[in-house]
Amino acid sequence: MTGILLLAVVALGIVVANLTTRVKTLSRRIDLLEREPRTVAAPRVAPIVAAEPEIAEEVWIARPTPPEPPPVAEPAPLEPPAQPERGWSKPGFESLIGARLPVWIGAVALIAAGFFLVRYAIESGLLGPGVRTFAAGLFALVLVAASEAARRLPATADDPRIAQALAGAGIASGYGALYLAAALYDLVPPLPAFIVMLGVTALALFLALRHGPPTAVLALAGGFAAPLVAGYDAAGITPLLVYLALFTAALFALAVHRGWAWLAIAATVAGFGWINFLLVVLTDGHGAAAAFAVVLAVAASVALPRAGVGSPWIRLAPLVAGLVQLLAFAPALDFGGLAWALYLTLAGATLVLAWRDERYLSGALAAAVLALALIATGLARPDVGASLAGAAVTAVMFGAAGVALLGRARGWSMVALAGIAGPLLIANAFEPSRLADWQWAALGLIAAGLAGFVSWRREAAANSRDPGLVGGALTAALLVCVAVGQVVPLVWLAPVIVAAAVAVAAWARRTGDADLLLAPAIGLLVALAAGGEAVAAYLDAIIRSVGGDRLPFVHLPALADGLRVLLPVAAAVLLLRAEPRMFGRLRTATLIGGIATGLILIWHLAKLPLAIGDAARFVSWGFVERALISQALLGAGWWLVRRPGLGAVGIYLFGLGLARIVWFDLLLLNPAFVAQQVGIIPLLNAAVVHAVLAAVWCWRFALDAPWRRLGMMFSLVAVLALVRQAAHGTLLTGPVTTGENYGYSAALLLLALGWLAAGIRSEARDLRVAGLVLLTVVTLKVFLVDAAALDGVLRILSFLGLGIALIGISWVYGRFLGRAARPKPSVASD
Repeated sequence: MTGILLLAVVALGIVVANLTTRVKTLSRRIDLLEREPRTVAAPRVAPIVAAEPEIAEEVWIARPTPPEPPPVAEPAPLEPPAQPERGWSKPGFESLIGARLPVWIGAVALIAAGFFLVRYAIESGLLGPGVRTFAAGLFALVLVAASEAARRLPATADDPRIAQALAGAGIASGYGALYLAAALYDLVPPLPAFIVMLGVTALALFLALRHGPPTAVLALAGGFAAPLVAGYDAAGITPLLVYLALFTAALFALAVHRGWAWLAIAATVAGFGWINFLLVVLTDGHGAAAAFAVVLAVAASVALPRAGVGSPWIRLAPLVAGLVQLLAFAPALDFGGLAWALYLTLAGATLVLAWRDERYLSGALAAAVLALALIATGLARPDVGASLAGAAVTAVMFGAAGVALLGRARGWSMVALAGIAGPLLIANAFEPSRLADWQWAALGLIAAGLAGFVSWRREAAANSRDPGLVGGALTAALLVCVAVGQVVPLVWLAPVIVAAAVAVAAWARRTGDADLLLAPAIGLLVALAAGGEAVAAYLDAIIRSVGGDRLPFVHLPALADGLRVLLPVAAAVLLLRAEPRMFGRLRTATLIGGIATGLILIWHLAKLPLAIGDAARFVSWGFVERALISQALLGAGWWLVRRPGLGAVGIYLFGLGLARIVWFDLLLLNPAFVAQQVGIIPLLNAAVVHAVLAAVWCWRFALDAPWRRLGMMFSLVAVLALVRQAAHGTLLTGPVTTGENYGYSAALLLLALGWLAAGIRSEARDLRVAGLVLLTVVTLKVFLVDAAALDGVLRILSFLGLGIALIGISWVYGRFLGRAARPKPSVASD
C-alpha cells in the first residue's frame, strides 16, 4: 500500500513538472514578443497644390520655394505591459478556487493519508510496533523532504505554497503518527514519545522559519497539541511545562525575528489555554503550573511589542491574564507562601514594566486591584495562610512604588493609594483581632498621612480632576474616620465624618478642584447614614406624623442622639455655604438637605416642652403645639425673605408653614372633627388667633395677588372658627346649632361687606369679586336655609334687612363702577 502511494505521488509530480515546464516556456516566448520594439509608419501626406487663378496677361513672378515639411518623429517603441507581481495579494474567486484551495486541500489529504496508513498497518497486524512507528515517521520525513525538493525544483520553485503545504503536512503527519503510536495504541513508551515530540517540534519551528506563515500556523497548532499526542502527564508535569516554556520561547523568538505579531499573540493565547487546562485537570503540581503562568506573562509582555504589536491593550493582556490566572491558582495552593510569592513576583514585574514604559501603567493598577481581591479572598477563609504577610508586602510594594513615581504620571497616584489604604482596610475588616484597637488606629493615621501626602504632591501637577489629588484627599478622610472609629464609641462616628468632610472642604477650597468641591456633600450624606438608628427613628416619626399619627413624639429618638447626628450636619452646611463653589452641582440639594436637617432638629426641640405622649395631652395641647410650630415657620419665613441672600430659604419656610396649616389643621386633624382644646375666650383662642395670624402673614408677606388671596382664605377660616368657638367653647366638635347657623350668615355677610369695601378702596378687583361671590353665597344661604327655620315677624325682619342691605350695596357698587369708567382728565402742559 505504501509503495503504491509513493509511486502515485511520484507520477503525479512528473506530470505536474512537465506541465509547468511547458507553461513557463510559452510565458517566456510571449514576454519576448511583447518586448520587441515596434515602430509606427508615418502616414503619407499628399502635397497640397493651390489652384492658380486665371491671369489676363502673362506676368512673370518669381515664386519663393516652399519650405520642406518637418520630418515626422517616429514614436517610441511601446512598453510591454507590466507583469503582475507575485505575492500575497487578495485572491479573486477564480484564483482562490482554482489555484490556492487545491494546494491546501491536497495537504490535508496527505495528512489524512498518513493517519490512515499508520492505522491500517496497526489494525491489520502486518507490522510490529517498532516498524509501524518507523513507517509513520518515515512518511512524515518524506513529506518534509518533498517540501525541500519543491523549493528547489524549477517546476515548483516559483510557487512557495507547494513547499509550504508539503512541510505543513509533514509536521501534522509527524504529530499524528506520534499520537496514534503513543497515545491511542500505546506502541511507544511515554519518555521516548516525549523525546520524539521535542524533535518534531524543533523541526516544525525550523520549517516555519524556512517556509513562512502557513507552515508556522501548522507548527503552532502541532507544537501545542503535541503534549496531548504523547499524553500530557506521560513524563510528568515538570517536563511538560519545560517543553511548553521552550516551545513558547521559540515561537516568540520566531515572531520577533520575522515581525509576525499574529504568531506572538497566538502563542500567548495557546499558552494560557494550556494553563487553564492544567488548572482543571491537575490534582497536584499546581505550583509548577502557576510558575509557568508567571514566566509566560512576563515573556509575552516583552515579546509582543518587539514582534510589532502596537495596541497597548494587547500588550497589557498577558500581564492581566497572568495575574488573574494566579488568582485562580491561589485556592489550590491554599493561599500559602508559594501562591503569594508567585503573584507578587508577577506584580513586581508589572511595576518594573510600567516604570520603564508608561503604557504598562494600567497593568500595574490592575495588579494592585487584583492583589486586593486576593487579600480579601484569602482573609475570608478560616485558614488565612500567608495572606496577612502578603497584605503587608503588597502595601509596601505598591505604596512605595506609587509614592516614588508620583510625579511621572497620574496613574501612579492610584497605585500608591491602592497600596496605602487597600491592604490595611481589608485586613482590619477581616482580621480585627490581630491587633489592638489603638494599634489599628495608629496604622490608620499613618496611612492617612501618606494619602494626604499623595494629594499634596499631585496638587502642583494637577490640571483638572486629577485622581491623585481627589483620591488622596478622600482616602485620607476615610482612613482618619476608620482610625478614630477604632477608639471612640460608634455613636460619635457621625461627628467624626462631618469633621473629615469639613477638612476635605477646606482643601477643596484651596485647590479649586471641581470633584473635590463635590466631595463634602457626599461626606455629609455618609454622616447621616452613619447616624443609623437615630436617623431611622426621625424618618419613622416624620412619616407617622404626615400620615396623621397624633403622637409622633413617642417615636422620636433620644435628644442626645439627635444632637450628635443632626447638629453637626446642619452646622457644617451653614458653615460651608459661604463658599459659592462648594458642593458643585449638588449645592442646591445639599443646602435643602442641611435646612431640612436643622428643621427636624428644631421640630424635635419644639416637641419637648409639651411632650405630647398620650391621648389626654393630645386633646389638651395638640392643636396649640401645631399652631405654635406653624406660626414660627411663617414668622421665620417672613423675616428671612427680607434678608439679602436668604429669600429662597424664607419662601421655603413660609410655604412649609402654610402647608402644615392646610394639611394638619384643615384636613387631617381639624379641631372641628378631632377633639382638641382651643381655649374658652371667644376671640382670644388658639383657633381664631391661629387663622388670623396666618391671614396677616399672607397679607404682609408680599403685595402680590396670590398671597392676598391666601390671606382672604385664612380670613374666611378665622371667621368660621370665631363662630364655631362662640357656639361650642374650647372643644369645637359637635353638631351645628341654630344660633351657630345664623351666626355664620351674619359673620360671613360682614366679611363680604369688608372685602367689598377694601376692594373698592384699594381698587383690588380680586377682593371685590371675592366679596360679591361670598355675598351671593350668603344670600342663597339666607333664602334657602335660614329663612326656612323662621316665621312671623322674624322672617319679615330678616328679609327686610337683607333687602335693604343688598340695595345699598348695589347702589354703592354702581357708583364705584361709574366713577371708574369715567376718563381721567389730562393735565395740560404749559
